[in-house]
Amino acid sequence: MTNPSAATPGDAASGPVPPPASATELPPSVGAFHYTRYKPWTPPLEGDVEPGRHPVVIAGGGPVGMALALGLANHGVRCVILEADDTVCAGSRAACISRRSLEIMERLGVLKNFMAKGLPWSVGRSFYKTAEVFRFEMPTDAQQKLPPMINLEQYYAEHYLLEEIFRRNEQTPGLIDIRWGTELTALAQDDEGVTLDVRNAEGAYRLHGQWLAACDGGQSFVRKALGLALEGTGYEGRYVIIDIELHSGHPTERRAWFDPPWNPGSTVLMHRQPDDIWRIDYQLRPGQSTEEALQPPAVAEFVQRHLDAIGEGHLPWKTVWTSVYRAGAMTLDSYRHGRIVFAGNAAHAMPIFGVRGLNSGFDDADNLAWKLAFAAKGLSDAALLDSYSQERIAAFHVNAENAMRSTEFMSPPSRGFDLLREAALSLSEKHRGIAQLINPRQTQAVRYAGSPLSSEGEGEGNDLPAGPLPGEVMPEQPLAQGHLSDWIAPSFTLLVLRPDLAVLPAADVAQALQGALPFVVRRIASLGTEGADAHASPAVFDALGAQDGAVYLLRPDGHVAARWHRLPAGALQPALARAAVRQVQEMSA
Repeated sequence: MTNPSAATPGDAASGPVPPPASATELPPSVGAFHYTRYKPWTPPLEGDVEPGRHPVVIAGGGPVGMALALGLANHGVRCVILEADDTVCAGSRAACISRRSLEIMERLGVLKNFMAKGLPWSVGRSFYKTAEVFRFEMPTDAQQKLPPMINLEQYYAEHYLLEEIFRRNEQTPGLIDIRWGTELTALAQDDEGVTLDVRNAEGAYRLHGQWLAACDGGQSFVRKALGLALEGTGYEGRYVIIDIELHSGHPTERRAWFDPPWNPGSTVLMHRQPDDIWRIDYQLRPGQSTEEALQPPAVAEFVQRHLDAIGEGHLPWKTVWTSVYRAGAMTLDSYRHGRIVFAGNAAHAMPIFGVRGLNSGFDDADNLAWKLAFAAKGLSDAALLDSYSQERIAAFHVNAENAMRSTEFMSPPSRGFDLLREAALSLSEKHRGIAQLINPRQTQAVRYAGSPLSSEGEGEGNDLPAGPLPGEVMPEQPLAQGHLSDWIAPSFTLLVLRPDLAVLPAADVAQALQGALPFVVRRIASLGTEGADAHASPAVFDALGAQDGAVYLLRPDGHVAARWHRLPAGALQPALARAAVRQVQEMSA
């Protein structure tokens, strides 16, 4: 066994923290993954100032920052990424990618690599002491083209996002200008934009941007520079995170042991990752020292004891990464502050339970990218970015409510919660209803129920009997060839279901197609019908409330902006204007 890396304790605002990067040595290879060090680059300067003003500057080149950059690139908006490190992240960190995040990755052009390397899974098992007391299975059926979850180490996720950035830059040089080893040291803003002071190994300089997106993580420099703080609930429970290389044949599933005999009074979690890397999380008991738990002998003793208990102690293994995590659910009270917007861990912190951390960050990037692009290009009023803050804070509270329930079960905050958990666990083997209390409530797409961008369908008989409501994501459906998501572009999409029945007002559609907003029309017809983009079975139309036709207006992030049984003349322009925060007269110009 090799010694684990030293670890820096994380907190509720930052999550797992990797060891500081060496200035001269690359992080060691992990399985088949080999790190690359990227050189800093300084642009041409006039004095110590970069001329011009960038449309968008992104602080932080982690997965959320790179996803945002690719989302902006989908709309032709150039950006600069300032990344203080000079490699992708050290340590696997976030490891579970949800179906919703995979849908977002498809729009960014990286799904193929994510799926080729990631390990799909849908089953989780929970044990009390040594008895299995609960089993959950996330929905997986023929209508889905993507699994409910894959396991993929964060360094792979960042690597694939970075490869796509390189590919985009080959097609359009300078589209995404990523500046490695460049630290943000000061910032200021006015009505025109932001002024940023940065430094790298070559020196210091100043640059300007119309907008700054703070994606710089739990210890966000931008957040601290503005004097902002995350507010919410923090928990005392601490979890040690240990990644080991173990050649085990156990299937890819999530396992949780409550009060196991080999670690009484604690919880232990275990997940398989690519390259025979296994994630083990275990709860520190009150009074246990974090520093002592992370010492190599203590890590080695715990892992061997755990593997012995589950029947795999005879297999060779080695530690590849360690860290510690304290659960918390906290957020900024606004994600927009003038010309600065926040996303990912810079904006909020989530407990690890239910895998809402990175997945929430990808949702942030997906929501923000089209809105920031529209604002930067002058297609929308800057107030569109206020809807980003409103929607994503509402999503935080939905996610936090579920995550905190899981956290209070996984890491009881008081003796009372501890007694309730013990009672539930002891009864769960015989009483399956009680076992539902153990459900970790995995992340899923959130409806923006109160979104200011949504319009209710108007006109007599416009209530649909089924299908997604305004603010919801359009659910996946199988088509005669491919899937429904294949036809949802990163633009406004007018989805016409059964176009033989849902006849469109031609003048309104022509006006939208000729307008400044990116807008497409997709027609999904019954099998055997001509003149459509794709065909679907009656079951698909039933699921979407379109047995006799329906029309959905989808936002660039796939959420429903409006829906109609019959699209009335004159209704499309107001719905588009509302969803893009524009004046109707501008839309008609």
